[in-house]
Amino acid sequence: MNIPTLAVVIPCFNEELCIKSTIEKLDVLFDKLINSGKIKSDSYFYLVDDGSSDSTWDIIEELHNINSRVKAVKFIRNFGNQKAILAGLEGVRDIGCDCAVSIDADLQQDENAIENFIDEYMNGADIVSGIRNDRKTDSFFKKTTALLFYKTMNILGAKIPPNHSDYRLVSKRALDIMELYHEKYLFLRGFFNEVGLKTSYVHFDVKPRLAGESKFNFMSLMTLALNGITSYSVVPLRFVAVLGFFMALFGFLVGVETVIEKIFWHNSPNGWATTIILLCIFGGIQLFCLGLIGEYVGQVFREVKARPRYIKDKELL
Repeated sequence: MNIPTLAVVIPCFNEELCIKSTIEKLDVLFDKLINSGKIKSDSYFYLVDDGSSDSTWDIIEELHNINSRVKAVKFIRNFGNQKAILAGLEGVRDIGCDCAVSIDADLQQDENAIENFIDEYMNGADIVSGIRNDRKTDSFFKKTTALLFYKTMNILGAKIPPNHSDYRLVSKRALDIMELYHEKYLFLRGFFNEVGLKTSYVHFDVKPRLAGESKFNFMSLMTLALNGITSYSVVPLRFVAVLGFFMALFGFLVGVETVIEKIFWHNSPNGWATTIILLCIFGGIQLFCLGLIGEYVGQVFREVKARPRYIKDKELL
């Protein structure tokens, strides 16, 4: 296999405090990889400004003017991390590359693992997923929610490896296949793990964030999980159907028991407290099921409108 041209996709949202140091570190890494014959000299960075409200874009323009490796695109508004990564992958495919790596702008994901990604790619892997070794840098709440996220996703059918985010290498072949998927809310973690191309895994350590704050919180993680589940699994809908069957069966059996008591023992139905409790429980279950179905209806609603995934404002090539 020939030495590849590597593109590094970096989604950015209000990253003015760290973007310069990020490019400096990646520059050093690129020099090392080029000198060791791992990547070609025309490799580059592709930054995606996801509608930042600070001076992130001004800094990117400055970096572009002094560093030929820096290419970038700016969204007209914030579209979200997944859309930014997707735009970056589509952008580098159009510009041209043999493989692309997506990495967070704060470089908490160890950038030195990219060399291992390249080695796995040269060994024939079309997708190389980065797996973090531990979650020592996370709070207890974040560790717990992350564990629930991966467990839930796998139980419900969206198979993704634990502790894998969006730090991965994908080949040009994988990017070409991705172009065939026209979903507006494409769940990248699910897509790259179900597409069927040869996949390898590289473990890495997560570093403390040097500047700024993480843009991911509980609500964004929940939104990501719901998008993944509704995109790649119908298990929740089957759960609703099974739950509905057992609720109906329970109601039928209670009805039979009441009729038998009335006919043979002349007992009238009693237990108002029990009745109210059961009504509240079943009412809550029904609302939960309606909400679950509503998530799928909402996913269909967003897809059929066929709005653009994102809108570019400026691009630097």
